Amino acid sequence: MKYQFKIFYLLIFVFACSLSAKAQNLMVSNLLCEYKKRPVGVDVPKPILNWQLKSNKRNVMQGAYRILVSDDSLSLLKNIGNIWDTKKVSSDGSIQIRYGGKKLLSVKNYFWKVMVWDEAGGVSTWSKISAWQTGLFSKTDWKGAQWIGYEKLPESQIIVPSQPELGDLGTKGKNNILPLLRKEIIIKKEVKKALIFISGLGHFELSLNGTKVGDHFLDPGWTKYDKHALYVAFDITKQIKSGSNAFGVMLGNGFYYSLSERYRKLTGAFGYPKMICRITFEYKDGSTQDFISDNSWKTIAGPVTFSSIYGGEDYDANLLPNGWDKPAFNASGWRDAIVVGGPSQLNVQAEEPLKIFDNFKPKKITQPKPGMWVYDFGQNASGIPFINVKGLKGKTIKLIPGELLASDGTVTQNAIGSPVFFNYTLSGVESESWQPKFMYYGFRYLQIEGAVPADEINENKLPVVLQAKLLHTRNAAPQIGTFTSSNTLFNKTFDLIDWAVKSNMASVFTDCPHREKLGWLEEAHLVGSSIRYTYDIATLCKKVISDMRMSQTAEGLIPDIAPEYAEFGGGFRDSPEWGSNGIILPWYVYQWYGDTQVLEENYGMMSRYINYLGTKAKDNMLYHGLGDWYDIGPKTPGVSQLTPRGVTATAIYYYDLTILSKIAKALGKNDDSKKYDDLGKKVKLAFNQKFFNKETNQYATGSQTANAMALYMNLTEPDKKQAVLDNLIKDLKKRDNSLTSGDIGYRYLLRALDDAGRSDVIFDMNSRSDVPGYGYQIAKGATALTESWQANSDASNNHFMLGHLMEWFYSGLAGIRAEENDVASGNIEIRPEPVGDVTFVKASYNSPRGLISVNWRKEKDAFKIDIEIPANAKATLYLPSSAGAAVLESGKPITSNNSIKYSGYSEGKKIFKVGSGNYHFQIK
Repeated sequence: MKYQFKIFYLLIFVFACSLSAKAQNLMVSNLLCEYKKRPVGVDVPKPILNWQLKSNKRNVMQGAYRILVSDDSLSLLKNIGNIWDTKKVSSDGSIQIRYGGKKLLSVKNYFWKVMVWDEAGGVSTWSKISAWQTGLFSKTDWKGAQWIGYEKLPESQIIVPSQPELGDLGTKGKNNILPLLRKEIIIKKEVKKALIFISGLGHFELSLNGTKVGDHFLDPGWTKYDKHALYVAFDITKQIKSGSNAFGVMLGNGFYYSLSERYRKLTGAFGYPKMICRITFEYKDGSTQDFISDNSWKTIAGPVTFSSIYGGEDYDANLLPNGWDKPAFNASGWRDAIVVGGPSQLNVQAEEPLKIFDNFKPKKITQPKPGMWVYDFGQNASGIPFINVKGLKGKTIKLIPGELLASDGTVTQNAIGSPVFFNYTLSGVESESWQPKFMYYGFRYLQIEGAVPADEINENKLPVVLQAKLLHTRNAAPQIGTFTSSNTLFNKTFDLIDWAVKSNMASVFTDCPHREKLGWLEEAHLVGSSIRYTYDIATLCKKVISDMRMSQTAEGLIPDIAPEYAEFGGGFRDSPEWGSNGIILPWYVYQWYGDTQVLEENYGMMSRYINYLGTKAKDNMLYHGLGDWYDIGPKTPGVSQLTPRGVTATAIYYYDLTILSKIAKALGKNDDSKKYDDLGKKVKLAFNQKFFNKETNQYATGSQTANAMALYMNLTEPDKKQAVLDNLIKDLKKRDNSLTSGDIGYRYLLRALDDAGRSDVIFDMNSRSDVPGYGYQIAKGATALTESWQANSDASNNHFMLGHLMEWFYSGLAGIRAEENDVASGNIEIRPEPVGDVTFVKASYNSPRGLISVNWRKEKDAFKIDIEIPANAKATLYLPSSAGAAVLESGKPITSNNSIKYSGYSEGKKIFKVGSGNYHFQIK
């Protein structure tokens, strides 16, 4: 009997060890709430939770999960979820898990953790504890906080909508006061938690006890201010001290008040700068206390004497009161802030903020003319100048930024708006530093006047520039992808596109960081497919979708720009290829991130827009808009030259209908799904009757864009696809592999070729520098993607609308792509294309489920590839091979087993099915 008990206990021990080993092989990491780690200010009642699985085993799929949420981290340590305990839920879901516990309270910390089971029953340990801090759910949560400012703009001076371009506005749009506001409070108890919820329009910078709060730039993101604004939440617990604490707020104009001085794309005025805030304290004794913005705050005109989102910024250091944002400051000369009106709807800034990233020092300094010094930073980027100077009190230094130099070596702004400049007036201290606070620009060169470099002769006793830098500013979306290859031109092209992407990720996807700074919508869906591989743009995409919803007209029109500040005319307001972003981008966000909520929230916007397009259709065809903007034709780039506008407009209309039918079906709206599907069939029939030539197998003019869009949108009948594809390639070949497609068509040209397995054609088209294209721009000295394929000096030289090739670097060369109908990288394709002279490619993409990576190389007698597939995902591999070639995995022949399953041979590729894990294949 004792012997039997020993065996029994031994079995228990072995079983426990087995479970322990399984637990060690399965881990939960990267817990996200609303796409962020430990976010502050979550203002949705049922936030979305995501996590990733990690394991050193292959074929790991989640079989179940358990989530615990508590309002006390100590309870969570005891495995008590007093707010939500899902218990064990049988599901492979690790993304987009919607919170379903007790009602969340505002301004409260919630702690959570997750454990999972795999399909074999192995269980992980609990994840590390994460948390989210709720924001303000309703107007009452602001505790009576009021919008306050220095002065109120008279109703007669409001300019909404903004006036486009440089129209004469008379006295409207005059310069205004850029105020400082301060409030001193006394803290007598021990603080457990301190938060501030704040918005300042157009932009604000917050300081506490003399130190800036956070590292953001240009908070909050710009919105359609007549409908809503964003607030920012900061945890200030560590900056609060016992006794007196001083809060200081500096305000700038942004798009809220666009002046009619200097250069501007538009002139508008929602009001003068203003702010609103709630400061809340939770004390260790359990009590709470709030301070709000009201007329007890003090205000005075600040040192920023001119602030224009387009024209520049002036700063007089002599007007900054010493210690104004510190305790015990004498504010006797300040006046009470006044209560003013402001946007009634306030939402948290859920997208990533803008921040300062790269720091460029001058590569060269020249003096093209007496009194002018030009600093070349070597990189065209969005950013702000930084100067460290010394000189006499009251002296003013002028800074003129620009992308290009004129023939005489001076900075020119001819193509990007002029005049734009910064003025800095010295206070006369030994050494002083300055950088703009409320304006950014796109530039490579900085012309400095009224000062001399440190090592130059200074007979006129001008201020001396001790240091000058370009500080690159952009949206802080995390980088999640990498690409490099053996092809130097492709690597340079990747960087060229990447700099345009970084320079145009602000609180919207801008077209350029200087001349316009506006959210032209076609770029979001056309180039978003490239950006999402390299950057996590989930929150930024949702902000863009919100902007479209706010900008949609009563008729259902989604204008070309969102937020829409000025109503531009013709195709610049109503172009289907632009407005259709309202349907396409939500669908892409669903495909990329699995976000069903974005479909639910915006279905009304999408259906209203498709109905609007129906009112513009003639016999189910659309003919209006800008068409294939900036294609290459005989004339100066602009409106489509080679492709009739009816082709691109109607093709997009059809694409919208196919997408909306799928969305309606996903949301259980089957009648709507059928309605859109039926209308799509009519549009397809009309399109082919109008544009398809059955004798030549060409669409319309036979342009690259016309044939490519018909192929990609599945407008071409199956039996005609190969003929149309052949004609598309034939056009490229007869042009010596030179492209003609523009802003709209080029993405679809690449997709049609990539989907057809013709990456060899894409390689030929983009591996040259002697015709307009990426290599041509690089050869002309561009360091960021330019607006025109020709890198024209009369156009923007930092524009990301033509950045579509980045998608092919990942999906074609590296071969990382989604299977048809995949959602959030659950079913992956790895289909590398070793074309041309490329001998190796390394690429990685941190998908919602985890890291996907490919590293392939061609050697003398073999093709080798290393692949990583994340846990809770599966992949189909298409490996280049002849039918009889031997394929080894980790040096051994492949046999059909649980890890790798051979699925056949097709079109020069052997096909395998694999689960998660790391794989090394060698094809001889």
